[in-house]
Amino acid sequence: MNPQISPKVQSEQQVSAETPEELVARLAWEGRAAQRVLARLSDARKAEALRAAASALRKAEAEILDANVRDIAAGEAKGLTGAMLDRLRLDAQRLAGIADAVDQVASLPDPVGQVMDTAQRPNGLALSRVRIPIGLIGIIYESRPNVTADAAALCLRSGNAVLLRGGSEALHSNRAIQAAMVKGLESVGLPAAAIQLVPTQDRAVVGAMLTAAGLIDMIVPRGGKSLVARVQADARVPVLAHLDGICHTYVHAAADPEMARRVTLNAKMRRTGICGAMETLLLDTQFPQSASVIAGLLEAGCELRGDARAQALDPRVLPASDEDWDTEYLDAVLSVAVVDGLDAALDHVARHSSHHTDAIVTADDAAAERFLAEVDSAIVMVNASSQFADGGEFGLGAEIGIATGRLHARGPVALEGLTTYKWVVRGSGQTRP
Repeated sequence: MNPQISPKVQSEQQVSAETPEELVARLAWEGRAAQRVLARLSDARKAEALRAAASALRKAEAEILDANVRDIAAGEAKGLTGAMLDRLRLDAQRLAGIADAVDQVASLPDPVGQVMDTAQRPNGLALSRVRIPIGLIGIIYESRPNVTADAAALCLRSGNAVLLRGGSEALHSNRAIQAAMVKGLESVGLPAAAIQLVPTQDRAVVGAMLTAAGLIDMIVPRGGKSLVARVQADARVPVLAHLDGICHTYVHAAADPEMARRVTLNAKMRRTGICGAMETLLLDTQFPQSASVIAGLLEAGCELRGDARAQALDPRVLPASDEDWDTEYLDAVLSVAVVDGLDAALDHVARHSSHHTDAIVTADDAAAERFLAEVDSAIVMVNASSQFADGGEFGLGAEIGIATGRLHARGPVALEGLTTYKWVVRGSGQTRP
């Protein structure tokens, strides 16, 4: 290092001289080296590191909030919507919540080292499957600066190093949060490269991360539909993601009317902008209180778009288009269809579900069990609001997201979902004949 140039300036010069592929490769190798250190840490040491990171976040409050003011000013100048600015904005209370969340992750049970199962072979070999970290995880996300801390904490707790690539809207906030957490790690002797933030907003870096097979072990996208779709389309690295939350609730003929009203209203209107919000309501043609369920949603301020039979139940229901059945509204808008029994409901879900969360409301146990068996979604519910599709509600603590694929992890992905396993074989000199 040139002693006449500050480390920050020299780092920026190094980045500018590298291609996106070279930059990602360098950061990945540094992260992989740090991960080997994390892999041998005890539960207590990882918890200590996270508590130090949380403490450092609190101590850096002034710097982080100043950085956030810069991001908010830039966002206002760009014309970001009020909702986007709200997701971006930090204050003392929100920052305290971010630090508290890191502390909470430190208190979660460590999955690394758990013995999943064991077997003894006739030749005396003792086999076991043991949970281990995945390695280096890349997180590509958009405007929420809290994701910087949440993702870093979850990765570190599960023994993984993390390479973060945040959105340009939260550039200064992300840098300040990551710098504080790194300071906390270094204060207890852990390598800074355990939590790295890509130091440039060059969009080509995202492409370099997505094709860094062998360097980055898994990519987790957190953001809007276009971001997740690009990651899933272009990645040559395994991806843990969901694209849409097109969640259904089917009110069966044997549903309790009061339960149906309560569950459907909560599933849609508690928070309309989350991925577990109901986007399509299916009403059995034999359910006697369909008009009442529809009226309750309309009176709560929800716009309903329905098929002809749903429109016949209430004149306030607008006509649905073909696109409505495949739309994640994330707003007070809901598609409604009247279906001829369980078979028709299952067929509709199979054609239009995004495999996130689907629910049935019924007092018929046989219908419930068939729905559970035949609906191929990451989360399937009986007599409960789809808004429960959340790692915290499942008792998992913090989550990195909801996975809707069929491999590795499904549903809320918490610490266990950020691990894989290895086979451990212990022998006493056996040789294979």
